[in-house]
Amino acid sequence: MNIISPYPNFIGLDRKPPKLEEALFHIIPVPCEKTVSYGEGAAKGPRAILEASLQLELFDGISVPADHGIFTHPPVDCNGIMKQAMQNISQAVSTVLTLKKLPVLLGGEHSITPGAVRELKNRIGEFGVVQFDAHADLRDSYQDDPFSHACAMRRLLDLKIPIFQIGNRSMSIEEYRLRNDLKIGRLDAATIAQDGIPGTILPDGFPDRIYITFDVDAFDPAIIPSTGTPEPGGLSWYDVIHILDVILRGRNVVGMDIVELAPIDGLHAPDFTIARLIYNLFGMIVRNEPYSR
Repeated sequence: MNIISPYPNFIGLDRKPPKLEEALFHIIPVPCEKTVSYGEGAAKGPRAILEASLQLELFDGISVPADHGIFTHPPVDCNGIMKQAMQNISQAVSTVLTLKKLPVLLGGEHSITPGAVRELKNRIGEFGVVQFDAHADLRDSYQDDPFSHACAMRRLLDLKIPIFQIGNRSMSIEEYRLRNDLKIGRLDAATIAQDGIPGTILPDGFPDRIYITFDVDAFDPAIIPSTGTPEPGGLSWYDVIHILDVILRGRNVVGMDIVELAPIDGLHAPDFTIARLIYNLFGMIVRNEPYSR
C-alpha cells in the first residue's frame, strides 16, 4: 500500500521512499497554526523541514538511519475548529500505530501534542513525555483557550501522563508554582549553563517508554531564530545531542513531535538544523537496544 503526499519524502533525493508497511519511521506533517500569540509561520514548518531534509547525507556520522525506512504521509487536515484537527491528528497516529511503527509529527504549533499523546495512551498504555522547550506550557488556559500552544503540557497532566521538562527558561508565576507543587521533573537551561549536563537525567521510576516533544525554541535563538517566541539563553546543538544520548539509554521511544519552526524566507540554516536533528535522532533510536534489529 502506498500513499502519495504533496510534500517531499524525508531525505527523498538519495533514497527511494519505502513501502508504507516497510518503514520504521512515519513522518506525519501537521501544518496547524491556530493559537499563535506572537510570531507567525509555524504552519510552514513541516514543508520547510522536509525540503531541507533532501540535502542531508544518508550517513549520520555513525550509521545510515534511512536503512530502517522513512515514510512521509500526506499532511493532516487542520482546517476547522481545533477539536476536529485533534481528531484528525489522532487518526493519523492511529494509522501508524496499527502498523506497529513509530509516529513522527512535524508541526505546526505545540498545540498538536495532546492529540498525538492521547491516541498513544489509548493504544499502548503507560509512557512518559520528555519535553524540550523554552517555555513550560503549563497554563490551564491562555487567551481564553485551553487548547493553546501554551497549554500543551497542562493537557498532558490532565491525562495523568508523567512529564519531564528540558531547557525551560520562561514561564508564568502560576506555572512556576505548579511545577513546584507537583514536583515536575526538570533540567532547566540555567541549570545546564551553570552545572553542565548530569550523567543521569530522568528520575528513578520515570517510564522506560517515552514520547519526545521538541519545541525548536529549546535551542538558543542564535541557532534557531525561526520560531514564534524565541527566548535567549537556550541550548546549543551539542547540549541537545548529549542530552538525547543520555535520556535514550535503555529506553524505548514510542513517538515524537517536532514543533514551532516558523521558517524565515532566505534563511535555510534553521530548517536544515531541525531536519538534521530529526535524522540524527532516528539514528540514536535505532542504535538504542530496544530498537536494534
